[in-house]
Amino acid sequence: MAAPHQPLPATAARSPRYIESTDPATGAANGRFEAADPASLPIVFAWARGAQEKWAAKTLRDRCAMIKHLRDVIFASREEIIDVIVRETGKPRVEAIFAEILLAFDTADFLARRAPRWLRPERVPHHNVALKAKSAWIEFEPLGVVAIIAPWNYPFSIPLAQVIPALLAGNAVLLKPSELTPWTGSLIGELFTRAKFPSHLVQVLQGAGELGAAIIEAGPDKVFFTGSVATGRVIAEACGRKLIPSVLELGGKDAMIVLADAHLETASSAAVWGSFTNCGQACLSVERIYVERPIAAKFTDLCIQKTKQLRIGPASDPDIEVGPMIRLGQLEKVEEQLREAEQRGATILAGGIRRLDLGPNFFAPTVIASVSGSMRIMREETFGPVLAIQTVESADEAIALANDTPFALSGSIWTADARRGRELASRIRAGSVMVNDVASYYGIAEAPHGGRGASGWGRTHSRLGLLEMVHSKYVDVDRLPRVPKSWWYGYSAEIATAADRFVDLLFARDWKRRRNALVSRDGARALVFRGHRI
Repeated sequence: MAAPHQPLPATAARSPRYIESTDPATGAANGRFEAADPASLPIVFAWARGAQEKWAAKTLRDRCAMIKHLRDVIFASREEIIDVIVRETGKPRVEAIFAEILLAFDTADFLARRAPRWLRPERVPHHNVALKAKSAWIEFEPLGVVAIIAPWNYPFSIPLAQVIPALLAGNAVLLKPSELTPWTGSLIGELFTRAKFPSHLVQVLQGAGELGAAIIEAGPDKVFFTGSVATGRVIAEACGRKLIPSVLELGGKDAMIVLADAHLETASSAAVWGSFTNCGQACLSVERIYVERPIAAKFTDLCIQKTKQLRIGPASDPDIEVGPMIRLGQLEKVEEQLREAEQRGATILAGGIRRLDLGPNFFAPTVIASVSGSMRIMREETFGPVLAIQTVESADEAIALANDTPFALSGSIWTADARRGRELASRIRAGSVMVNDVASYYGIAEAPHGGRGASGWGRTHSRLGLLEMVHSKYVDVDRLPRVPKSWWYGYSAEIATAADRFVDLLFARDWKRRRNALVSRDGARALVFRGHRI
């Protein structure tokens, strides 16, 4: 196991040398983990760069074989992994399997099979006739040492979806888990050891925000961060000062648009799951629902009924569907948004209360209606178990409201008309839009993930995510090495005239002008090719 199942000594909990793992369902300590000393980062980076040079020298086939072996180790260790995730995050066992284990396993399997094709040198054909004597390729080279600063809400699948492509591309990785989920982070490090990856190729560094800042200051070759907008701004500024590229996934305020022709039983079930999965603590959570007026009442009633049927409790019960929130501070943020919405005329139709009978961090899944776009609950990321419904008069109004946000991560359209759904999806400002489903695209290995605006930049997953892990280098080989090029020195009025005619030959809209460009007149050469004075 990655950590002892025992309480922390009283002194250890106060020591900056340790990070404590806490069970959010009970508040009890799971164990402690030694924090990385920022003063040790120079040697950490030296180890990483040494390991990376040797790793990058391996063939891509060998690196893929190692990732496939990691896949097998994850498969063999899945019960242990599930136990750690459940104990540390409080999420139901079913969600630990679907959203954590399955995604990590599939990422390793998918990329290990696709990387040989996606990372091999890519031939570049030249369309310009002046360049037909050249051969060219795009080559993909490792970045070097990649820093990954991971979140607590999906502490296994999110970092591995970045660590795996980083390694396939030939990089070393410094992984800083969230200080709220150090146990899962430590276990990730153990899995790479069990899979016999080279020492220091993947190093797990435990610590809080100060450690993340120190890692960036030490100069990794790229930074991947998943977390809040506030922290993302700080990281972007720190990376900008050192000209370090970054990929930032900073959350969302995902809109679900339910049209009058939608299948309401299915749409309401999706709304309930999309709002409450992982207790609403997901960047892809359904946080705003816009429903056309003719079906708003029926849709709302179905959401209320299904919300009240949810089983809430600690993940030690395998039948529970909604677990606790990660910490009390996050619960209080949800309460503040609900209180402000009620004061401004919104109505809570289900939930809206703490469940202290279950534990310190439990909050009843909540349905709230009569909301407006000016309320905090419809503008700020909630990151909690809230299903907020606003009635609209038309699809156009819904699209306008969906786009009225600084966030742009994901969204969904619900309609019986797939063509119309696709057309409306193209009008939503987001990194991804699903038609008749919510959030689950994150589990599709081929689908790129990422947003724009306040949701960040860059992509993970898919071929685009893999290419975030490499430098693209253009290589050009001239097949006439003894022939001087027409654009080299030896300039003259005659050459300028010939060059101008060559432009006519390539781009004039009048075919007669193109033809005349080939004809020599007034002693000027029709083409630019000639010997050189220099």
